[in-house]
Order: sequence, then C-alpha cells, then structure tokens
Amino acid sequence: MAFDIEMIKEVYAKMAERVDKARNVVGKPLTLSEKILYSHLWDETPEKAFVRGKDYVDFAPDRIACQDATAQMALLQFMQAGKPKVAVPTTVHCDHLIQAKQGAKQDLKQANETSKEVFDFLASVSNKYGIGFWKPGAGIIHQVVLENYAFPGGMMIGTDSHTVNAGGLGMVAIGVGGADAVDVMAGMAWELKFPKLIGVKLTGKLSGWTAPKDVILKVAEILTVKGGTGAIVEYFGPGATAMSCTGKGTICNMGAEIGATTSTFGYDESMERYLRATERADVADAANEIKEYLTADAEVYANPEQYFDQVIEINLSELSPLLNGPFTPDLSTTAGKEMTEKAKANDWPLAVEWGLIGSCTNSSYEDLSRASSIAQQALDKNLKTKAEFGINPGSEQVRYTAERDGILQVFEKLDATIFTNACGPCIGQWARYSDPKNAPKNSIVHSFNRNFAKRADGNPNTHAFVASPELTAAIAIAGRLDFNPITDKLINENGEEVMFDEPTGWELPPRGFEVKDNGYVEPVANGSGVEVTVSPTSERLQLLEPFTPIGDTITGAKLLIKAFGKCTTDHISMAGPWLRFRGHLDNISNNCLIGAVNAYNQQTNFVKNQLTGEYGGVPDVQRQYKAAGIKTIVVGDHNYGEGSSREHAAMEPRHLGVAAVLVKSFARIHETNLKKQGMLALTFDNENDYDLVQEDDTFNFLDLNEFAPDKPLTIELVHTDGSKDVITVNHSYNEAQIAWYKEGSALNLIKKQNAA
Repeated sequence: MAFDIEMIKEVYAKMAERVDKARNVVGKPLTLSEKILYSHLWDETPEKAFVRGKDYVDFAPDRIACQDATAQMALLQFMQAGKPKVAVPTTVHCDHLIQAKQGAKQDLKQANETSKEVFDFLASVSNKYGIGFWKPGAGIIHQVVLENYAFPGGMMIGTDSHTVNAGGLGMVAIGVGGADAVDVMAGMAWELKFPKLIGVKLTGKLSGWTAPKDVILKVAEILTVKGGTGAIVEYFGPGATAMSCTGKGTICNMGAEIGATTSTFGYDESMERYLRATERADVADAANEIKEYLTADAEVYANPEQYFDQVIEINLSELSPLLNGPFTPDLSTTAGKEMTEKAKANDWPLAVEWGLIGSCTNSSYEDLSRASSIAQQALDKNLKTKAEFGINPGSEQVRYTAERDGILQVFEKLDATIFTNACGPCIGQWARYSDPKNAPKNSIVHSFNRNFAKRADGNPNTHAFVASPELTAAIAIAGRLDFNPITDKLINENGEEVMFDEPTGWELPPRGFEVKDNGYVEPVANGSGVEVTVSPTSERLQLLEPFTPIGDTITGAKLLIKAFGKCTTDHISMAGPWLRFRGHLDNISNNCLIGAVNAYNQQTNFVKNQLTGEYGGVPDVQRQYKAAGIKTIVVGDHNYGEGSSREHAAMEPRHLGVAAVLVKSFARIHETNLKKQGMLALTFDNENDYDLVQEDDTFNFLDLNEFAPDKPLTIELVHTDGSKDVITVNHSYNEAQIAWYKEGSALNLIKKQNAA
C-alpha cells in the first residue's frame, strides 16, 4: 500500500468538482497543468481565471520532500516557527552528504562517521515533528519519491530543483527554497506566480539508440537554459504515451535545466504499470476512477496552439543520440561526426576518462538495464574498456533488484565502481582529485543533469558532456567523445572489428522489485518528548538568529561584486566540500560568491575593498563592510541564480550584509529565495545600465520609502569622479512579499503571526 493513501484519496475525491468549476470559470478546456493548479488552490474553489505569468496565486501542496543538504537549513528555520508538527506529509532524504571515492560500502561508512552529527540532527528533528526519514544509503531523493510518494494529479514542493522529477508520474512538483517549504510545513499557503504553459508534442517513437534523455537534451537545445523560465512544460502525444514512466521522469527532471517551473505528463498506462510494480495498486485504482481529470481535456491536445503559450513538436522517430555540453546543459551535439568537428574546432579533449551512470536523472532499473546491455556486449565481444566506469543506483530498491538480476555484476566485470545509492559525482561529491583546481584538461561523459564548470569534480578543466546511460556506456567503452555506436566499429582484444548492437532492457524488473531494508524510518506519533540538541561549538550546525529588516533607507551602499556572465547557484554558493557546512550559516558564508567572475578583472574571489583600496576574497571584503555598518549591492547578468534551489545562495549574502541584488534577469527559484530572506531582488529597466556600474560606485536608493507593487525604484549611482547616473530598476514584489522585506524575512512574519 502507498504512503499517505488517505490523503491521495481525499485529493481525488475533490478533484472532479474543482476542475469542473475551474473549466467554467476559465471558459475553455484545460491543460493537465491547469487542472492540477486550479484543484490545489489555497481557497479551494476556483473563483477567477488567473493571468499566466502575472498573477500571484496561493496554493496548498499535498506534500514536501527535502534532501539532507537543504533540509538542515529548512528544518533550522521550521524550528523557529513555533509548530509542534508539520502540517502536510514531509520527508527528509540523506543523499547529498555521501562522497564517492572507493565504493558503496566504504563511502557510506565514511559518510556515517564524518556527517554523524548532521544525520543525527536530521533524524531527531524528523522524529520530533512527524517527518518521514530516509537514512543515508536509502537512495537519491527524487528516485525514492517516484517509487514511494509521487502520484498522478498531485502537487508537491521540494527543497531541491530536481523535485520536478515527479512529473514523470503526472504531478506538478516544484523545486523551492527551504523558506517556501517552511511556510507549507507550518500550515500556510505557498505562493507562486501562475505559470505560463509550454506544450511539447511528441510524435513517432523512440527506438534503437535514442532514449528519453535525448528528448530533454533536444528540448534544452531548443529552449536554452532560460527558455522555460516561469512556465510549466507539458508533454503529450503518441510519443509521450509510448514512453516508460521512469523515462518521463528523466525528461521532467532535466526541465530544471531550462529554467522551467516544472514539467509533467498526463496519466497513462505506463504510469499505472509503474504504480502497480512499486506496490501502489491502491493509487492506480483510485487514479483510474478519475483518469479523465488526470490528463488534459481532449480539445487541448487536438489543438495545442489554442491552449499553450508556446508549442514545440519533436518527431521521436527522427531523433538521434545527443551529447550536451561542455559547461552548459543546452549546447547540443549529435553523436559522431558532428562531435568530431565541434571538438576539434573548440579544442575539446576527444579522449574520455570517465563514464558515469546514475544520479536522480537516470538511475532507474530501466536505465541500468539498458546500459548494462551495452556493458555485456563489451564482455561478449571481447572489448576492453578505455574509460573508467562509475555507477550510482537511484535507490536501495533499485540497487538490490539490479544486483539480484545480475545487472550490477556486469558493470563490475568491466571494473566499474558501484558507488552508494546517492548523488555523488553529480553534485560534486566525488573525490576524483587531491588537487582539483590544478587538475588536467579532460573530458567525461555522464547521464547526470548539470555540467557547469567544476560541478562534478572541482576541476575547471573537466569538460563534462550529458548523454543517455546507454550512450554513456558505449562512449566509455570506446574511450572517444566522438564515438557513434550506430555507425562506428571498434577493435577488440583479438584485433577484430566489432560493432555494438542496439541497447535492450526492461521497463520494469521481470521478477518485480525486491528490497530487504529500504532505509525508511517512521516518526513517532507524538514527538513532544524528542530532544533536539545543537552544540554551540559545532562547525556543522548553527541555530539561526532572525534577520534584522534592511529598512526603507539605503544610502552610501557599496558595490561588492559586479558578476560577469553566467552566475549560477554553484558560483554563488558552491557545493562539493562546502556541503558539510550547509547547516552552519556563518561557516558556509565563507564561500559566498567565490565562484562569480569579477567583471572588472575577470578573476574569481578577487574584488576591490572600497574601504582600503585593496583587493581580497569576496566574503572577506564583505565581512569588513558589515563590520563597518555599510550596506552593499551585488550586480549580475542574465538568469542570475540559475541552477539548484539552494537558499544558501540567498541566505549567505543576507547574513553577510548584502542589501540588494540587481541583475538583468533572475532564475525563478533564486529570485523567490532572495525575497524570502528579506532582501531586494531587482532587475535593470534598461539592461544597458549594467554597463554604467563602475567598480568604486556608491548607491543611493532615492524612493525606497515608496516601495510598492508594480512601482519601479530609482537608484543613484555616484562615481568616484563625482559624476552621477540615475537608473530605474524593476521588481516583482507583491504586497505579501513587501511585508517579508519590511519584517526582515518571511520567517520573521510567520513567527509574528503564530505568536499573535
């Protein structure tokens, strides 16, 4: 039986009435996305048609999921909310704090020793507040959610940008910052700007070497890393229904890489098969009773241009295996000849040193089975693997079943390292180098989702390319980035020419899933007696102090850094070794913006201190400004804050005294995180004003005392020669968000309301 089955049945019991009412209010047929959104309104019954991309709307999500790196800060904030128990079903998953180095057994043992304090804290807080706890080694959060919690037509939020993976089971699942999750945990509404809608019609059928991964790699090429911002991507068509549930999950997962709010698919037979295979027949039966409400109205998919803001059509029968990268997930190259030409033109290393399979994106039983079919061919055809192999199963259930069926043993015969059921190299938890900053230039191929510089191994010279698990396996065996398994031959140990056959695999395990210990810990019914302790001398955990409001007067503010080009959350708050400080705000603030490129000298972590005239590290300079009581501003380019949901990228500058972030455009989650922490998230009215900002500038806000919705703000830039520029900046704050700013943070407001 499924977790929280009564909650799911309650959602379904109300869905038909709410969707029917919404259809009448909107006055036209509805997409699946709209059905889920309108049936999860905080006010329950739809009364008005919301304007996409403009109206802020309060929602009531069904559940919350948190991974260990972000759960620390989320739960530290929830502890201040004054609530005895979470208001909606919530889970914590320990998957980020396990470094890949030697192999699953040794790495898990090491993680349990080095992060014991954090794991114990998360377990005790979960037990106290009624939160389900998944132990280290249980699996990667999004695969575990898909196997246990996701359900068609539901809405969930999670403190990880790849929460969107649950769209593979027909959910609207959205990545958020911890402060958003705290709102819902505390029984409050969750606010979201009503998304725009992008429809992707999939015709034809995947076959041969093409995989669901190639679909999202193609979509990323079409939309780019910011083309989905503010929108839900809804997939439909015969190509969609012919695809497996976990394949759908892969596509939804990487929707985060195009900036999409989330992605989803309508309920179909593949989802039903997956639900039944994962022992949730009760959910499948309940979904079947209202299945017409768990997909778009027929008119929508028949004439999508009338109902979506943008429509893309992809013929899967014409799709070729792709590799996306390096350094960005939207640079797409067809396997083979095109890669040869691009690699030579751009000096990308053609020799591949590692092939990595797994992560939350591609670690299902189907993914591992298809990749293992290629590995088995290498054994059968007497091929020697040229690159090293690393495998991260998605969950203990997947790992146990794959081991039972001999899949993992095939990889091991090729000397692959089976890492823990955890994120590992995908998030920088990979002990590949002792000195990554000075490591050599090289190429790797992986089935992960992100490939920003230094993302996997900390080496800025690693060129990471994203591909399907089966193509990753073939390229790792061939050892060449431009290997095309459809056309290219390899020379085996006997000197014979051989070719790979097409990959094969199983959508679901033929003998069913099996697991001895899935790693789940149920919380006690009454956690009032559970003690949660945090040592005041801990380097890993720190109880939070409320932020002081920035106020309605900002004058004499200094420029901390003007970031040049791409500035993701990895640049603002790096992962990798810094993950160990995710529960200690002051310690992790020592990585604040150290990866951002200074526009004035093209260096990282090297900015001018206007108090001394000398240059220093960003956090060091900012701490001096804070000690002097001087507010500061960060200036950035387009899509600032692209990447993960980590709210540390907002909390760190806030903690250190940054008052405002002024950019050409924001990534959605990061903009919300800045607002939640009581900061000013602003955009240039004229993008060219970015060029007016000089290194020694002082900033005066001329009308912050009139801060109001839909009213631009005016900033005076005072240059060192005495000249001035006055610029207009925009914001997207509504009344409620302005209240967060005035109180110092959204959490401050929650505490105030709970105390009333």
